Amino acid sequence: MGWWLVGADTLARSRFVVSPLAETVARLMDLEAGTAAYPGERLRHDTHLTAYRARLAADPVAAAVVRAGFGTHWTADFLTPAPFGETPLFEEELARLRATPAETAHADLTVSLGGPLPAGLRRTDVVERAAGLLEWVWAEAVRPYWPRWRRIVEADVVARTERLSRGGWAAVLEGMGPGTRWLGEGRLRINSRPYPPRELHGADLLFVPVTPRRGWATWDEPHRYAVVYPCDGVLAGTEPRPAPGPLGALLGAARAEVLLLLGSPRSTTHLVALTGQGLGSVGRHLKVLHEAGLIRRRRAGRSVLYRRTEAGESLVRAGSGT
Repeated sequence: MGWWLVGADTLARSRFVVSPLAETVARLMDLEAGTAAYPGERLRHDTHLTAYRARLAADPVAAAVVRAGFGTHWTADFLTPAPFGETPLFEEELARLRATPAETAHADLTVSLGGPLPAGLRRTDVVERAAGLLEWVWAEAVRPYWPRWRRIVEADVVARTERLSRGGWAAVLEGMGPGTRWLGEGRLRINSRPYPPRELHGADLLFVPVTPRRGWATWDEPHRYAVVYPCDGVLAGTEPRPAPGPLGALLGAARAEVLLLLGSPRSTTHLVALTGQGLGSVGRHLKVLHEAGLIRRRRAGRSVLYRRTEAGESLVRAGSGT
């Protein structure tokens, strides 16, 4: 199995980073595979898929680069750079990708293909063709929805940070990916493949959430390593949870939805992402529910987390008929 040996210094400095480029690469993977991230996204995905296939038909070199880059053996490293900076902008991340030397991209594509590079990819502009395609995916299939998707990934970060205070790194990594596990004794398993271990002493370790059901490990040796992982399914769902009729009639549908979601601790940002309601509306609902004794709040780091009280639990049970 593939695992990293993480020193105490690296673990102490590890952090979550929201990367618009990683989100764009994950969306590109979905478009290339022809699959939507979630059933609720099917209509929007199919619209983008038609335009994506037209874009590839107009640029066969870009089509060849991305199909070779998402090979059966590996994903070409230059397509999945580790994020740089605390709050990177897409344009900044893409500029770093564009600076990749052609010979580096050729070597990466050879690895991802698991064999010799076809003559059609031995070009000096392979990086620019890939960057141009990513720029198109960002503009057409990510940027219009990025404000909401960013709230979703930020909510995931809040939830996992709260888990860290309760259950340590084993709890944080739970559900991060099918092969990702904290093995203890400084060992972080990143996948189930038979890759040799890597030592990350003194390096930056980043965790990067994305909304599609995609994930990968990447690194800029020897100083930056990143695990890109899909958000928890409950966070990335596209439909809000409906409020039961009686509870909705009593509290109002929007306020009842907030109460229903507080069966586990959540922040205001988290609730905004899940419900699609505005920040001001969620804040007012929380204020009323707190004053009514239906929820409690506590601070976790820089976040304030809300959860139902026993009175709130009783009301939910009564409203759902259980």
